[in-house]
Amino acid sequence: MKNLNMLNFNERSSSSIYQSIYDLLAKLGLPEQQAHIVTALGLLLALTLLLCALDYIMRQVLYSVLNKIARRTSTKWDDYLLENKVHVRLSRTVLVLLTRQLLPVIFLGFPILTAAIVKFLDLLILVVIYQLANSLLKTCRDIFRTSKGFKDKPIDSYLQVVQIFLIFVIGTLVVSLLTGNSPWSFLVSLGAASAILMLVFKDTILGFVASIQVSANDSVRVGDWIEIPKYGVDGDVLQINLNNVKIQNWDKTIVTIPTYTLLSDSFKNYRGMQETGGRRIKRALNIKMSSVRYLSEDEITALKKIHLLTPYIEKREQEIADYNKTWNTDTSSPVNGRRMTNIGLFRAYVLAYAKHNPNIHQELTLLVRQLAPSEYGIPLELYMFTKGTQWVYFEDTMADIFDHLLAAIKHFHLQVFELPASDDLRLLGAEKASY
Repeated sequence: MKNLNMLNFNERSSSSIYQSIYDLLAKLGLPEQQAHIVTALGLLLALTLLLCALDYIMRQVLYSVLNKIARRTSTKWDDYLLENKVHVRLSRTVLVLLTRQLLPVIFLGFPILTAAIVKFLDLLILVVIYQLANSLLKTCRDIFRTSKGFKDKPIDSYLQVVQIFLIFVIGTLVVSLLTGNSPWSFLVSLGAASAILMLVFKDTILGFVASIQVSANDSVRVGDWIEIPKYGVDGDVLQINLNNVKIQNWDKTIVTIPTYTLLSDSFKNYRGMQETGGRRIKRALNIKMSSVRYLSEDEITALKKIHLLTPYIEKREQEIADYNKTWNTDTSSPVNGRRMTNIGLFRAYVLAYAKHNPNIHQELTLLVRQLAPSEYGIPLELYMFTKGTQWVYFEDTMADIFDHLLAAIKHFHLQVFELPASDDLRLLGAEKASY
C-alpha cells in the first residue's frame, strides 16, 4: 500500500475512506484479504453510482445550456455542437479523467491490479480525447460548409487529413504506453518502415496531394458540373474527399472516382459556362443541295413581306444593282453578276430571327454559318448562346428556334435533307409500276 504522505489531496482523502472501511471490517473479524476485497468492491459500487449520476447531470446540464443558446441565437454553430454530440464526448472525457484519479486508490490493496487499471485508464483517456477532438472537427466542418468562403472547397479532405494526423499521434502514444518506451523512439523506428507505409498508404498520399492541388488551382469545386467520359461521369460534384470524389450524374446515379484522377486524367468543367450565364447552341439544319437556286423577282418581292428580312433585302438589292451596273453585267444569264439565292436569304433570316429572340444572349458569339457540303446535304449551323444555363430552359429555347425554322424553310423554296424512308421507297416503286 502507498504511503499516505506520497498521495495528493484527493488520493489522501480517498485513502482515508478506504482505510476507515478496511479497519471497520478488520474489527468485525474479516481476514485481511477478504477485508481488502469487500472494501474495494464497496468503493467501486459507490464510484459507479457517483459516475452514473454525474454523467446524467452533466449531459442534461450541457444539453440544456446548448439548447437554450441555440434557441436564442440565429447562428448554426451551437446546433452543430448538439448534432455532433460534443456535450456527450465532453461528459465522457471528464468522467474518465475523474475515474483515473479515483479508481487506483480504490484498489490500493491490489498493487498488481492497480498498475493494469492505470494503464487501461490512460489508454481510455486517449480514446475519449480523440472522440472529443473528432466531434469538434466535425462541428468545424459543418460550420465551414455553410460559410460562403468555404462552401465550394473540399472541406472533407482537410478534415480527413487532420483526422489521420490525430490517429497517428494517438496511435504513437498508445504504443508508447503499451511498450513503456518514449514516443520518439517509436517515431525513429518508423523511418525504417517508411517505404512500406508509403506503399500501404499510396492512395491516401496521392489523394492528399491531389486534394491540395485541386484546391490550390481551383480546378474543381463542390457543385461544379464536370464530365469525364472515360469513367461515365457527367454531372454535379457532390463531395471531394481525401481518397475519392462523388459525382451525381443527370440520371441520379452516383459515380465515385479517386481524387488523383482529377490530376492524372483530363476532364471538362462547365463552371465557366455557368458563370458566363450563357449556354451554347451548336446545331445544324442540313439543306438539300438540289433545292438551292437563284430567286426570281416575284419570289424576292414575296419574301420582302417578311418584316425581319425587309431591311436586308432592300440593302442587298441596292448593292447588287450597283455592282451589276458598275461591271456592265449581262443579266440575260442568271450566272452573270450577282443575284440573291434562297439559301443566302434563309441564312440572313435565321440570323435576324436570332438577334430578335429575347432568349438568345446578344453579347456572346452569335452567327449562322454554312459548313462544308457532305453526303447529307449542306449544313447550316446555328452557333449562339442562350441567356440561361438551366437544362430545361436551354432545351426549350433551342427546340422553339428549330421548330420555327423547320416550318419557315419551305417559304424560301428550300428542303431539309433526310434519308429516304421505307414509305418513300414504296411510293417510288408504285410510281415506276404505273408507267
